[in-house]
Amino acid sequence: QVQLVESGGGLVQPGGSLRLSCATSGLTFSWYVMSWFRQGPGKEREFVAGITREGGDLRYTSSVKGRFTVSRDNGKNTLFLQMNSLKPEDTAVYYCAARLALTIASNSRDYNYWGRGTQVTVSS
Repeated sequence: QVQLVESGGGLVQPGGSLRLSCATSGLTFSWYVMSWFRQGPGKEREFVAGITREGGDLRYTSSVKGRFTVSRDNGKNTLFLQMNSLKPEDTAVYYCAARLALTIASNSRDYNYWGRGTQVTVSS
């Protein structure tokens, strides 16, 4: 069975950093485009960052550009999201998603598999 498991969330002060991980199993990881989505309180789920199969293309939503970095380790079947200069508006549940495709998609409906999420709270 396919499993995606996020970790690394927590409580951090504004300006701080967190590194999220998404460990996968049950799929050929290198075949999948991987992305991070998030859903804040009372908000719709939104695309945060994506990465193509070999890491050649990266995409970010405008609000996180310059602060977040998405990466992957195909040898470890793991996706990462380095989050720096965190802001209260980054508070959300962060989800890992996998898409059997060649390109990054920003619509959550285009992804085949999802993790259950990890909570990130940015607060003083």
